Formats: sequence, C-alpha cells, structure tokens
Amino acid sequence: MPNLKEVRSRISSVGSTMQITSAMKMVSAAKLKRTQDKVIQMRQYASKLETITNNILNQSANTKNSFITPTKGNKTLLVVITSNRGLAGGFNSNTIKKCWNLIQTTYTNDDVKVLSIGKKAQDVFKKTPLHFELPLSTIQPNSVFDQLTFENAEKIANQILELYTNNTFNKIALVYSSFKSITPNHKHYLPMLSDVTNINNNSNYEIEPNQQLILETILPLNLKVQFYNALLDSFAAEHEARMTAMHKATDNAKDMLRNLKISYNKARQTAITTEILEIVAGAEALNG
Repeated sequence: MPNLKEVRSRISSVGSTMQITSAMKMVSAAKLKRTQDKVIQMRQYASKLETITNNILNQSANTKNSFITPTKGNKTLLVVITSNRGLAGGFNSNTIKKCWNLIQTTYTNDDVKVLSIGKKAQDVFKKTPLHFELPLSTIQPNSVFDQLTFENAEKIANQILELYTNNTFNKIALVYSSFKSITPNHKHYLPMLSDVTNINNNSNYEIEPNQQLILETILPLNLKVQFYNALLDSFAAEHEARMTAMHKATDNAKDMLRNLKISYNKARQTAITTEILEIVAGAEALNG
C-alpha cells in the first residue's frame, strides 16, 4: 500500500498535467476552426483552377511547357510536410513512415532526396544522406507555419519549381497528411500530369490571345495553389490530431486521477484504522 504523501504528490502531478492537456485541447480547437475555414475556401478555388487547367491541357495534345514536359533522369524530390511541434499523436510519425515506405517501394530505382517542411521531419532526415536543403532564401521551410499565408508559401513553391525547370530533379512529389482523415497522402507534383477524372467535358474554352501564353500563366499559379493547399491541409490535420490526442490524454488523466483518489482514500482509511487499533491496544494495556 503506497504511503499518503506519495499518493498526494501523484494526485497533484496528474491534476496539473490534466490542466495542461485540457488547455492545449482548447487552443488546438480554436486554431483548427480558423484553419478549417481557410482549407474549405482554398479547396474550392484549387479544385476549380485544377479543372480549368486540365481542360485547357486536354484541348491540345501538342502543348509544350517546362512543367508538363517530362525530363530524362531518375532524380526525385519528395517534399515531406510535417509540423514543428509534437504532442499530436501519430500525425508526424505516420507521415514520415509513409515517406520511408515510398522510398522503399515506389521510388526504389530513383535517386531520391527529401525536402523537409516542418522540424519533425527535418530532425529525422537531416541525419540521413537523403536530406536536401533549399538554397538560402527570404523564408525557411520550417518557419512557413509561423505565418501560413499564400505569399510565404509562394516563396518556397518558386524555389521548388526552379529545381524542376533547371533539371536539378526530374520528378517532384508531395507527402503530407490530409485534413479530416489525418492519413498520409502522396501526391505527384511535377511534371504536371493531366487528370482525366477532373475534366468538365461540357466546357469548351475560347482562349485569347493563345493557349501557350495562357498556360505559361496558369500552370505556375496552379502549382503554387496546389502547394499552398497541401500546406493548409497538413496544418489543419496537425491541429485536428493534436486536439484528439489532448482529448484522449485529458480523459486518461481523469481516469488516473479517479483511481489515485480511490487509492488515497483506502490508504487514509487504513492509516486511521491502524491508529485507532493502536490507541485501543494502548488503553487496554494501561487498564490491564
């Protein structure tokens, strides 16, 4: 039977931890609501832009553009998006495991490098030969989540697009966790492929001044929007995962606190009973 002082100390410790996890749950819920609104708005825009892009691409099979023309080589860049902080359940570890699985299965014949966006992925891959860093820029990948705006995401996206156009890499893919499902998602990014499932067959665009000029404008925009959408998706998934993890941690703390209080009451009753027995035995000894 544990002593009363030890049980009281554990009750105090668990109570403090429960307050912290409960507060973190509320903070994550508030951030999730704000990010969720951005995700919903951006998804509609990103989906419509991608549909328009695919329709234009499928109107002409002879279209030439650096973003849709495959280049020779097997150099692949995996852009892995995680968070800068932990305490989010399996959010980060599942994304990193997904990346390792892709390297060992899908890209076994490629020369793969990993660009980490988020401190948790960087801590893992910087210890390996796979680690790749962007050239010095006005914003570092890990700091994009401090102020997640399209302008900041665009700065990173421009550097990623340049890595493809200057033939540093022949293929680029995104690995990130999706909002709602919180499951790791693998998305082909470059070269850009036409998605036949995302075409409006009833649309017949009249393009002015010409298709080539329109594509030179809309393709980079579409790629930047898709990248920003992936960052938002991952950011919302992070808060959802952390809110769920902190909710479970708070419930576990409540259960532990209840069990500790039962143990404390039992120990206290045992101590009181022992003291009464000692008093009775002492009184009987004096009377005897």
